[in-house]
Amino acid sequence: MIRTCLLRVCGLVKNSSRNGPSVSNGIHNLSVDHIRSYLLKTHIPLVHGTRNSTFFVNKSADELWKGVTSVSNAGRRRGRAKGLARKRDLNKGQIIGVGKIPVQFPGLNTPVFRGRELVQQQKLPMDPERQERLAKLRQNYQLRPKRIKVSPLERGWTSAQIGGRKIGPPDPIGDDTFDGFETWILESKLVNHMTGNLGRKSRVSIYVVTGNGNGLAGFALGKAPAQKAAIKMAKNRAGQRLMYISRYKEHTVLHDFFTQFGKTRIFVKKMHEGYGLVCHRAIKACCEAIGIKDMHAKIEGSTNLQHIIKAFFIGLLQQKSYQQLADEKRLHLVEFKSENGNYPVVIASPSKVRKPEEIASNEILDFTQYVLGGKVILQKKKYPPFYTRLPSYKTKLVKLERLRNFDKTRIQLLAEYGALHSFLTEKYPEAKLLPKPKKSENNETEE
Repeated sequence: MIRTCLLRVCGLVKNSSRNGPSVSNGIHNLSVDHIRSYLLKTHIPLVHGTRNSTFFVNKSADELWKGVTSVSNAGRRRGRAKGLARKRDLNKGQIIGVGKIPVQFPGLNTPVFRGRELVQQQKLPMDPERQERLAKLRQNYQLRPKRIKVSPLERGWTSAQIGGRKIGPPDPIGDDTFDGFETWILESKLVNHMTGNLGRKSRVSIYVVTGNGNGLAGFALGKAPAQKAAIKMAKNRAGQRLMYISRYKEHTVLHDFFTQFGKTRIFVKKMHEGYGLVCHRAIKACCEAIGIKDMHAKIEGSTNLQHIIKAFFIGLLQQKSYQQLADEKRLHLVEFKSENGNYPVVIASPSKVRKPEEIASNEILDFTQYVLGGKVILQKKKYPPFYTRLPSYKTKLVKLERLRNFDKTRIQLLAEYGALHSFLTEKYPEAKLLPKPKKSENNETEE
């Protein structure tokens, strides 16, 4: 038994020595018999090159990355694919022929000939900063790119949808450019329709309004399979459907009006400077595109966004200019403003004015009622709050009786006399209101 084992060992050693002329134990240029006798020595270990077969060797890099980054279709529909690790390039910073020990290899990292001289293989000086550069490069690559922070005023109406965001001016058409224009996204939704050959087909619907803020604006609808394509289509269509809207002193509508589209009804009121835009957010975006700064709008009925925009633009286009109204009535159009002390100002006059005898007794002379087509808007009665019926409220009114109209009286005295004086101040100078002493004077008197 022992003899057969020895023969097997000798046979194994003999076969290993025939495979190559050299041995990986540092022994070179020796005869085969000498190598065999050398390998039979028990104190010299035998080194045999092996290639282990593991999971990482059997699978390719793409298959391994797929196992890390893949999600089932059911999980993808539930949004589980959003926070997955991304595929990374593990060879980032590595160059073929360049390693930890810099060696010059002709034909690999250097040319074979330099001029007429043959380049020799040689060792190059060490680069101490190479590892630091590689570590910094890989660290920056592993970090996720930072999201661009958008100003709160540019994020739109909500964080989930793109409605209310600005997307820039329409694309130029030939030599015509849209300088000074801005576009607002009003609506973004996914629409589907059934086809005979493709089944249910989905598209993105984008509704936008564009304008230069100086009376020129337009709106359009765009549909495309991709959101970016739909936005571009709607923006360019809106730029080709511009219309001019007249404004009063470049800040509000010409007059009150009522407009309707489908089941959507809008009541628009002309407001003074500084009032602001009190209306639906889509109407507010349209006003910014047109250049209207002060207005009040109330919506009744359906709040379909596309119907709201269409109804609003129909009402704006149906406005009548002051000269047109004066010519229709053949009367002077006079404006009264409370901030001007209700001083009458003629803003439009016809070519021929009617005489008082020609005006019928039942003719509508109220401006607001006339521009509304003879109709009167029903104003709901404002009910008094509940606390006005309590006994404590009556007690409060008794205590505040002597302070009624205090603010109005104070403003009137300041306007007439320049101070809180009255007509009795000259007769009774001791009743004159003295100015408040300064803090420095108070400190000196105390000391």
